[in-house]
Amino acid sequence: MVGVDEPDRRGRTGLDRVGRDLSGNPRVRVVDVEVLSTDWHVTRATTLEVQDASGEWSRQRRETYDRGNGATILLYDPARRTVLLTRQFRFPAYVNGHADGMLVETAAGLLDDDSPEAAIRREAEEETGVVLGEVRHVFDAYMSPGSVTERLHFFAAPYAGGGLHGTRAGLEAEGEDIEVLELDIDEAVASIGSSIIDAKTIMLLQWAVISGPFAR
Repeated sequence: MVGVDEPDRRGRTGLDRVGRDLSGNPRVRVVDVEVLSTDWHVTRATTLEVQDASGEWSRQRRETYDRGNGATILLYDPARRTVLLTRQFRFPAYVNGHADGMLVETAAGLLDDDSPEAAIRREAEEETGVVLGEVRHVFDAYMSPGSVTERLHFFAAPYAGGGLHGTRAGLEAEGEDIEVLELDIDEAVASIGSSIIDAKTIMLLQWAVISGPFAR
């Protein structure tokens, strides 16, 4: 099977072994792992035996989507009280009711084989055109733990210089057409729930005004 004993298009095998050796929770036993898809990322169906609070064991089947881990970053200018965000088309949001699929977000991307900091430096430069200086790790979070395995690493870094609003960035080879947005922090926070509805972006903006560079 592709991804199990036959390499998938990314050269991976043994994808059915992920999770079989988990031992951190004695009330959970992995019985079987079935690979459902390896088109680019990996979808698995895992059969578990789970012990509840009464001591009874039950058998469950859970699907997980493994796209690897990622990183995101809030770029901010404390003197000018601005943040640097992006706007790009997101088909999953479009197909699920967003009017045009254009989401305002912090720069982000998958780690691939890089460390979280190296990955977010790469992604931020590609998506905004800004070369980062000192980068601060803020926190990590699981974004959709009911079905997606991804752990997202959150960062923040200052940037200098204006005149970036409305510029374009992104890798053409990857189909990226990204608009750079420079917003006043108060305007950005006020836009949460209206023009800013991306979870990672909301989390970083709230961090910025609660305990980050714009905390009062």
